[in-house]
Amino acid sequence: MSILPIVISGEPVLHRPAEPVTEFDAALRALVDDMYETCEAAPGVGLAAPQVGIGKRLFVWMYEDQDDAPARGVAINPTLWIAPLEPGLPGEDEVEGCLSFPGERFALRRASRALLRAQDIDGAPFEFETGGWFARIMQHEYDHLDGLLYVDRLQHPESRGAQKAERRNGWGKPGLSWLPGVDDLEG
Repeated sequence: MSILPIVISGEPVLHRPAEPVTEFDAALRALVDDMYETCEAAPGVGLAAPQVGIGKRLFVWMYEDQDDAPARGVAINPTLWIAPLEPGLPGEDEVEGCLSFPGERFALRRASRALLRAQDIDGAPFEFETGGWFARIMQHEYDHLDGLLYVDRLQHPESRGAQKAERRNGWGKPGLSWLPGVDDLEG
């Protein structure tokens, strides 16, 4: 197992839809193991394949504070259904960060409930419904598979703050990454 570099906003793989996983083999298992190790080293609660430069539809999570799914898991070729968004601006408890927009945090309204259907590492289907912060994590990681970063969903004035952060950090162009456990960044 090894820690993988995490690509930063501006890398093309982050901004286009990922392709379905078609091979459930040793290479996929190795990728998932490396993604778990990278997520833990970051530290993060989720990591999508596009964030490590792989344009495939899969993500891992590591989140113990919920009862709806295993504390650690992988969703391959997922689909996600969400409850309607509550109207209004996001609250103070709705602040997100992202390993591909490291060290920055912005408020974003997300659906309170989500239903995930996916395949596991062996290709077997599974599903669960969840709420709260874990539903937020599922939505965040799923967005990565559709070529969206959470900052793409921000409303003004949060969106303006994200644009300023991107310029200040020199992001928004290809070729930028960071290595958890080596570089002094977090998201």
